[in-house]
Amino acid sequence: METIEVTKAYIGMWMTADGYIRHELLPGDRYNEARGKRNNAYQGSYKVTGDHIEYLDDTGFTADGDFKDGILYHAGMVLYKQEILP
Repeated sequence: METIEVTKAYIGMWMTADGYIRHELLPGDRYNEARGKRNNAYQGSYKVTGDHIEYLDDTGFTADGDFKDGILYHAGMVLYKQEILP
């Protein structure tokens, strides 16, 4: 089984079930986190190794998470990938 690092399936928008927290993982190893109506709450870089993600916010804050069965588990939150309709 290939890891999410290999497939690059992590790229895109991930959000909590209520849509309040949204992580946009961009192809250039950058991310943008939105919270509620605040679209640019946090920004920084990330690195995916296997099925693990490490975040480094532009302010120096760090966090991490794990992808399992198509779900991102991050800092006590559960984020689901938003599917883009054709």
